[in-house]
Amino acid sequence: MAGIGEENTVKRIGGRAETRKFLESLGFVPGAVVAVVTRNGGGVIVSVKKSRVAISREMAAKIMV
Repeated sequence: MAGIGEENTVKRIGGRAETRKFLESLGFVPGAVVAVVTRNGGGVIVSVKKSRVAISREMAAKIMV
């Protein structure tokens, strides 16, 4: 898990085809710069392509940086 505020580059997306397609539709594609904004409960707010997206920790674990 990346640190809060730390910018990282997406290397690859793991998981099933549906999961990868969903994450790619949100902007999580190889080469995209992402940063964890905050963690709360079972979720994570991530900055990607000048947007903030809330995803579950399980979904965030599929994003390899």
